[in-house]
Amino acid sequence: QVQLVESGGGSVQAGGSLRLSCAAYGYAYSMYCMGWFRQGSGKEREGVAAIDGDGSTSYADSVKGRFTISKDNAKNTLYLQMNSLKPEDTAMYYCAAGPYPHGGSWERGADFGYWGQGTQVTVSS
Repeated sequence: QVQLVESGGGSVQAGGSLRLSCAAYGYAYSMYCMGWFRQGSGKEREGVAAIDGDGSTSYADSVKGRFTISKDNAKNTLYLQMNSLKPEDTAMYYCAAGPYPHGGSWERGADFGYWGQGTQVTVSS
């Protein structure tokens, strides 16, 4: 069983920064791949960033150069550092985990079997 608990969301002005955290509980082999997804109001869920146990990462084109995904294995915590935030980054952000390396279609979410409850990020112009 895996439990994922997100925190760190909030409201920020455009150009600002936030760091999201995801505390992970459960068997490590179930969480080889971890990622962040988001869903804005009236929009479909989209992948933001993913990281595997070997440190390899992937990012959505819309956040490349602005967001950084990282993981502290000692603390079993996943992070998403978000800089230069834009109003279009406003969404509910979800942490996700899966047992295998993420593939080329990771952004669809199929590689991830465990999901957190989400944390809201609101960016005002």
